[in-house]
Parts: sequence; structure tokens; C-alpha cells
Amino acid sequence: MKESLKALLDLLDLEQIENDIFRGRTSDERRQRVFGGQVAAQALVAAGRTVPLNRPVHSLHAYFIRPGDPLVPIVYTVDRVRDGRSFTTRRVVAVQHGKAIFTLSASFQIVEDGPAHQAAMPDAPDPETLPDGLTRMTPLFGEVGAREFVTRRPFDIRHASPLSWEAARDPSLVTSESKVWLKVDGDLPADPLLHVCLMTYASDMTLLDTVLLNHGLTWGDKGTMGASLDHAMWFHRPFRADEWLLYYQDTPFAGGARGLARGQVFTRSGELVVSVMQEGLIRVSDREREGAPAPRPDA
Repeated sequence: MKESLKALLDLLDLEQIENDIFRGRTSDERRQRVFGGQVAAQALVAAGRTVPLNRPVHSLHAYFIRPGDPLVPIVYTVDRVRDGRSFTTRRVVAVQHGKAIFTLSASFQIVEDGPAHQAAMPDAPDPETLPDGLTRMTPLFGEVGAREFVTRRPFDIRHASPLSWEAARDPSLVTSESKVWLKVDGDLPADPLLHVCLMTYASDMTLLDTVLLNHGLTWGDKGTMGASLDHAMWFHRPFRADEWLLYYQDTPFAGGARGLARGQVFTRSGELVVSVMQEGLIRVSDREREGAPAPRPDA
């Protein structure tokens, strides 16, 4: 198991400090703020620990309120909003320095049967035919920079479409959609909540990049800055995060210094297992971009 995955699993093993109150560590003091996917995943862990095992999560809706401080732990308080015959609702508030930095509402449901249909899985090459992250990143950032970037990611991520850094250098690669194969870099236990929380973490890693890809921008450019504003996910079927998943992403709108991106997650056999929506703050300063250094991966 990759060391970065071991570290992430440790982060998701929250400490319970009181009834419905949990404490989570932060992952990397080198960041200016806590990665949003980590906060969302930890909040879902906190909510899930207050719900019976026979009620899997089917949706979550979250808001990023303040940047998380990577130097101090995050306290998660769970409000047991409702325990019904079929549905359970939880609200989680993440707190640092006495203030809310993140809120999450999650709904859990007993397993039921009903009418079924789904969107078709888009065409994509098999993940084994695509270069791994190190091979793909090295021409852009050099071996040292690429290795540092890839080593810190707990997922094996293989892009079947252009990277934002590539499109920033070659306008012909600009596109409004992205296809990414991903899976955690190791084997996992059969804990459904863990697999869902890991996908929650991963869903925030590349989604807003799709907005930048549509404009030939990249986070590494000093004139471009952004942050997640809200995040919503719907979990349709059980899946495993240690098996290949195709994350199809596109962007239907950007404007008003905000960009909207949506995603669909498919198993290798073509089952749609997760749907995602996210809006992010995206600000671009042309004056600051003049003379900016070559793009680098997000630190």
C-alpha cells in the first residue's frame, strides 16, 4: 500500500471525543489551506458513524465556508436531524478556531427496490493503456517535480484527456470535458462507508480543473486563483475505490467569477455509481499573468 494512502486512511479514522463529536487531523502543513476533499470525506465519516450500517449514504450537500488551517485539528459536530423508517438525515459542522469552516448535510437510506435506468458510460481507453501520473507529468514539470506531485497523491490517476497545464501551452487542446481513470493505490477492506468517503475525497481533486481546461488556464499560473464553494454528490450503487473508476467531468457554465463543473463516476463494467456537482470561485488577473513562470502542479 502506498504511504500516501496509509496516511489518508489514518486521517479518515477520526477520534471520537464526545457523543456525536469527532476530531480529525490535517494532512500536510505545507499547504496554505486544508484540501477540501479531505474535509468533506472526514465530515462524511463523522456522519456515517452515527448511522446504522444497513443505511448507506445516498447523497450529500456541502458548503466550504472558510479556508481550513492545516496547523490545527478539525472538530466535527454531528446533528442527528432525523431518524425515520426509511431515511436518516445528519448535519455536520466542521470547526476550527471557534468558527465553522465547512457544513455538510447527508442523507442515508435503507436498501430498497424501484424503477432503474442510467446514463450511458462514455467511451474511454482502458486505464492500462494510459501513462501513469509520473510518466504524464514529467515532460511538464521535470522528474523531481512530477515525482513529488504524484507521490503525495493516494490515488493512481490516469488522464484520458488533456491536462489543464497542457492546454495552457497548446490552445488546440482546450476542451470542456475531461475523462480520468482513478483508484486508490492499494487494497482496501470491505467497508462500504470507507469506499464512499475515499471517492468523496477524490471527487474534489480534478473537478474544477475542467473549468480551467475550457479556458486554457491552470492553477499554477499566478494570475489564476480559486476555491471550492459548494459540493454535492449522489451515490447510486455500491462500488470499490480500489478498483478502476472512470470519472467523466464537464463544465456547463462559468461566469461571475464562478465556475460550475459536474461529474459522473462509472465502474469499469459501465455502471453509473456516483454523480457530482461543484461550484468554485475562479478569479483571473491578466496583469498578474504577464511574465508568470511556467505552470506547476498544485502544491
